[in-house]
Amino acid sequence: MTRVTIEILQSFAAFNDVPAEQLDWFLSRCSNRIILGGNLLFKPGMPIDFTYVFISGKLSLYVLNNGEAREFACAETGSVHGYLPFSRGKVNFAYGRALENTQILLFPANMMTEMICTQFELTQALVHVMSSRVRNITARQQQDEKMAALGRLHAGLAHELNNPVAAILRAVAILQRQLQHMRQAFEEVAAERLSDGFDGFVNSLILRAIAHRQQLPFSMQEKSLREARLVYWLERRHIQNASDTADDFAGFGFTEEDADRFLAYLPGQWASSGINWLDSHLVAETLLKDIEEASGQIDALLKSVKAFIHADQSHDRRFADIHEGLRHTLVTLKYRLEDKNVQVIQHFDTEIPFVKIMIGELNQVWSNLIDNAIDAMENTQIPVLELNTRSDGKFVYVSIGDNGMGIPACIADRVFDPFFSTKPISKGTGLGLDIVSRIVKLHDGTVTLQSVPGRTEFIVCIPINS
Repeated sequence: MTRVTIEILQSFAAFNDVPAEQLDWFLSRCSNRIILGGNLLFKPGMPIDFTYVFISGKLSLYVLNNGEAREFACAETGSVHGYLPFSRGKVNFAYGRALENTQILLFPANMMTEMICTQFELTQALVHVMSSRVRNITARQQQDEKMAALGRLHAGLAHELNNPVAAILRAVAILQRQLQHMRQAFEEVAAERLSDGFDGFVNSLILRAIAHRQQLPFSMQEKSLREARLVYWLERRHIQNASDTADDFAGFGFTEEDADRFLAYLPGQWASSGINWLDSHLVAETLLKDIEEASGQIDALLKSVKAFIHADQSHDRRFADIHEGLRHTLVTLKYRLEDKNVQVIQHFDTEIPFVKIMIGELNQVWSNLIDNAIDAMENTQIPVLELNTRSDGKFVYVSIGDNGMGIPACIADRVFDPFFSTKPISKGTGLGLDIVSRIVKLHDGTVTLQSVPGRTEFIVCIPINS
């Protein structure tokens, strides 16, 4: 057991400014105790009889939620817990279990009144500890309430959207089969008049049309030139609806040569009806593909929101792929990234093992950091968001960088302070990075900032088995 001295107490942040004689008074009234790893220091229902100062070791503070432990704090060297000045708490509501052999000082709660009356600076230091505790608990409760509200919103949205999305996807599949049958029926009816290879050629046109719509569109000038050439070609062959058909064909990336090849499969008198049939068929196919993709995006968004808030899991730590949370967060913020034309670069180390984390909480870290990065690039001409992951075998490092204006050195050491914000009042509360810092600390990790003009990077370091 370490002999606790005034110098040791003064090395703790909570007692930095307390005069030595008051710390001596405090030590003379404390008792020392060792809690063996795995043992409980207190549990719900036990009276709060002491102020605890942690000299060494770690203690997990948690509550049981549906039979599973949910950790809300971790007491480490220099931490102060238990009874504090002016505290109204008399009974423990949580469990305190030592994660390793832990040495603590115990100051009796029944001596608190004497301390308040005679030891001003010591009292002031412990009141500051209590106010920080209240702030942290309040912020955590607010965060829990927001996540719970988001969970309820997701459940309602999922319930209302899953069935329609599934119905749309089923209808699209049926319609695609019906279009295929219609094409086959057309071939069978006109088998004696169609050249061999007609179906294969039409299939190739459909695939080209769908692929072209997924590529970058033509410029307005190039599309207009293509359309004008197609209108001229179609009108020379007396094709009905030439203007509308040319507009569609130009959108599919087709040329006069493609239309010539199609007509080569048909009798001459079928030119107009054949071209219009092809146009209607291609429009229907591509619209069905658009509907299928849009429905798939809704389904993917619902799944990502569910994974982001971790609605169906506990808040306990469990091993998970760190990249899944990052990808789900990018999906949930896709609307912002696309709205700001942000280019996203991902350099993920696929060899990183699963990490023991609180999944929902850590997703909030990624969301806050990426959201801040998007805001920071508001006036950047070509905004770039870069995500990197790596591991050294013991720790995982996740860096989130942007090419915004950067954070001035004069305020860099304040960005993690609660309520500090460089954003207008309507855009920020100053709690985003404070929440990031607290969640990362719950994982026994660190978050650091590196910033120069034109480049800002937040690096989150988390032990693989925290």
